[in-house]
Amino acid sequence: MTDFAALLRPDKGEPASLIHLLDTERLADWLKTRAQQRRALVEAARFEGKAGQLLIVPAAAGSPSDFEVLVGVANATSLTPWCLAHAADRLPQGSYRLADDAAPGLAALGWLLAQHRFTRYKSKPDEPVGARVLLSAEPARIDELVRQAEATALVRDLVDTPAADLGPAELEKAVRDWASSAGVEVEVTRGDPLEQGFPMIHAVGAAAVPSRAPRLIEARWGDPAHRRLAIIGKGVVFDSGGLDIKPASGMRLMKKDMGGAAHALALARLIVAERWPVRLHLLIPAVENAIAGGAFRPGDILASRKGLRVEIDNTDAEGRLVLGDALTRAGEEGAEMIVDFATLTGAARVALGPDLPATFSNDDGFAADLMAAGTEVADPLWRLPLWDGYDDMLKSDLADLTNSADSPFAGTITAALFLRRFVPEGAKWAHLDTFAWRPAPRPGRPKGGEALGLRAVHSALSRRYGRV
Repeated sequence: MTDFAALLRPDKGEPASLIHLLDTERLADWLKTRAQQRRALVEAARFEGKAGQLLIVPAAAGSPSDFEVLVGVANATSLTPWCLAHAADRLPQGSYRLADDAAPGLAALGWLLAQHRFTRYKSKPDEPVGARVLLSAEPARIDELVRQAEATALVRDLVDTPAADLGPAELEKAVRDWASSAGVEVEVTRGDPLEQGFPMIHAVGAAAVPSRAPRLIEARWGDPAHRRLAIIGKGVVFDSGGLDIKPASGMRLMKKDMGGAAHALALARLIVAERWPVRLHLLIPAVENAIAGGAFRPGDILASRKGLRVEIDNTDAEGRLVLGDALTRAGEEGAEMIVDFATLTGAARVALGPDLPATFSNDDGFAADLMAAGTEVADPLWRLPLWDGYDDMLKSDLADLTNSADSPFAGTITAALFLRRFVPEGAKWAHLDTFAWRPAPRPGRPKGGEALGLRAVHSALSRRYGRV
C-alpha cells in the first residue's frame, strides 16, 4: 500500500514550494499585492480562482523555491477533503506547504489519496508516481489523517480486486494478516458448524466450489469489561444472483458485493489503531452466491440462527440473509451498539445515487450523530425511515417472513426492516446500504472501489467510544 506517512510530514521550516488556496474573492485581494508582471501572468493564464484550476508561477524574489502554486477552490475559508487533490495529482514531485502558515485540515486527506494507485494488475503503470510531500502546520493531526487514508485505500483496493483473487478464504486472510500484528483474536466458522449454527450463511454459500466455501469470520479485541461494539460487513465476494440469476449488466460489478466487509474491516482497523476503550466484535459473513446443484432455491424455507424461518422469494436478496445470522451472533455477545455495512439494494441507488449511503437506525440520537458527523467530515449520509407500515410486505404464508417483498416499492426500506427482525433487543443499531463504488472519477477519487460512509461512522462512534 502507498506509504502515506511519507507524503504528509510536520513542517519544520525546510525549503518547500508555497501553495496559495484562492477562491475568486481572495484571488482579487492576492493580485492587489503582487507586481504587475505576476498579475499579467495570472490574467494571461485565465486563472480565475475557480475550483479545480491550478497555475504554477515563478516564486517571489528571495524564495528558496523556484515556483509557487495557485490552486482554485470553491471557498478558501472552508476547505473540503478534496480541494487539494487535483494539485497533488498534477504537481511536480517535491515538498509543498500552504501559504501564510495555513493548516490543511481535511484537505490533507485528498492530498494523500490522490497519490494512491491500485497497480496490482498493471504490467506497466500508467505513469510514474513521484512523491508530492505536504508539510503540515498541524503535526498532531498527521497520524489521524494517515490512518484515514490507509483505511480508505484498503476499502478501494479490496473492492477493486477481482473475485477470482478475492474469495472467502482471501477475505479471511485479510482479517488474519491484520489481526496477527494487532493483537486481535480471530475465530472462523465453516463446514458443519456453520451449517448447524449459521444456516442462512451456509445456504447462501452452499453452491460455491470447496475452495470458496462459506464462512463466518469473527475478530475480537479489547477488554471484555468495556462496552461492547459490533461491526458487521456483508462479505458476498461475488453475487451471480443465484438461481434468480442476474443479467450480464447487473453481474458486471458484483466483485464489489463484499464492499460492506471492506468497510467493516477498515473501521475495525481504525478502532484498534486508536485504542478505543471498547470490546470490539468484527463479524464478516463471507460467501459466494454461486449457481450449482447445491444452490438454495426460490420457495425454499431456511432456518436462521435466531430461530425464525425465512421463505425465499428471491435468491438475489441474499445479503440480508447472511447479515441476519451475523446480527443474531452480535447480540449473543451483548453488543450495545451494532453497525452494519452492506452493498444491499439497487433501490438505494435509484433513490439516492452512488454518493449517498442509505442510512437506517433504530435510535434517533445515534442517527442524528451519524448525519452530523457525515456533514462535518464531508462523508455524507442520508437517513431513510424504518417505516413500520411496510413491515407487512415481508409476510409469508408458510414461514415467519419472506426475504424479499413481492412489491416494486420501497425495496431499500423493506430490506432494512428484514434486518431489524434480527437486531438484538435493547441494542442500538445502524445499517448503511452503501454503493462502495465510484462510477466516474473525481480528483482524489478514481473510478472504482470507494469508501462511502466509513469516515462518517468512525467520527460518530469516536465521540461515543473513542479517546478523542
